[in-house]
Amino acid sequence: MQDVSTETYKLSQISTRMPLRRIIKKYYWFYLMLLPGLVYFILYKYVPMWGILIAFQNYQPFKGFLHSDWVGLEHFKTFFGSDTFWILFRNTFVLALYNIAFFFPLPIIIALMLNEVRWNFIKRLIQTLIYVPHFVSWVVVVGISFLFFSSQGGILNNFLASIGQEPVNFLMSEGWFRKVITAQVMWKETGWGTIIFLAALAGIDPGLYEAARIDGAGRWRSMWHITLPAIRSTIIVLLILRLGSFMDSGFEQIFLMVNPLNRNVGEVFDTYVYSMGISQGKFSYSTTVGVFKSSVGLILVVGANYLSRKFGEEGIF
Repeated sequence: MQDVSTETYKLSQISTRMPLRRIIKKYYWFYLMLLPGLVYFILYKYVPMWGILIAFQNYQPFKGFLHSDWVGLEHFKTFFGSDTFWILFRNTFVLALYNIAFFFPLPIIIALMLNEVRWNFIKRLIQTLIYVPHFVSWVVVVGISFLFFSSQGGILNNFLASIGQEPVNFLMSEGWFRKVITAQVMWKETGWGTIIFLAALAGIDPGLYEAARIDGAGRWRSMWHITLPAIRSTIIVLLILRLGSFMDSGFEQIFLMVNPLNRNVGEVFDTYVYSMGISQGKFSYSTTVGVFKSSVGLILVVGANYLSRKFGEEGIF
């Protein structure tokens, strides 16, 4: 046994000293498989990062990056000093908290419930039904919302009228806006979010449940002491990644749901970037907003990853 472990150690040392050219030549098929994804990230993720330079310029499309006037932090001072910033920050932050508090735990709960279903046919049927909304566009989702929640002819308001209640203006009310937005996200994305958790649950050793059953543990205790600890690292990693897009509220959904009566609570950074950058042509100013959003996401990811490692988890880096 000692000779085998010694030989394995020697082979590992030789492999670590192998020149990069030989490694690529030996495993070239793997690198070829990696190439499309690598090209995608370089072209669509890393190359566009140079665009943040225009946040520090008075960018003119005809002059380009190299010849536009440099203004430094002028756009940041204007953005942070305006009253609009705090309105956008409040609306975006509250919507993000709603998603973290109500949407993020829901796929975990659904995955745990599906894991307890013993009939494969029923389990697959439920999975199919809850996956379907993910493939529905936000335009259709908003259309369905109007069909249900419209104050004139909406299904829900027709029901309220039939029982003698006053109609509720769900779509035009500031008080209902965030609730409707969060409910749409939960209906559309919960099923899709269960995929990773179901994969993590499938990797749990069935012997652990058998041992717990012999010791007298029921389903609830098995879930608390075996299932949840087994997927804890997956939950933490996904939460950290979720924090990276904390300030992203989803442009298409918000843009379709905002109207003059709920704009005070519905206007977020994403829609503001569209109105400033596309509608008004203020490219440098709108890029400033994007830089701020990205910076907040970076800080949250690094901070959450640091805390996770400090408390004994692996984190993402």
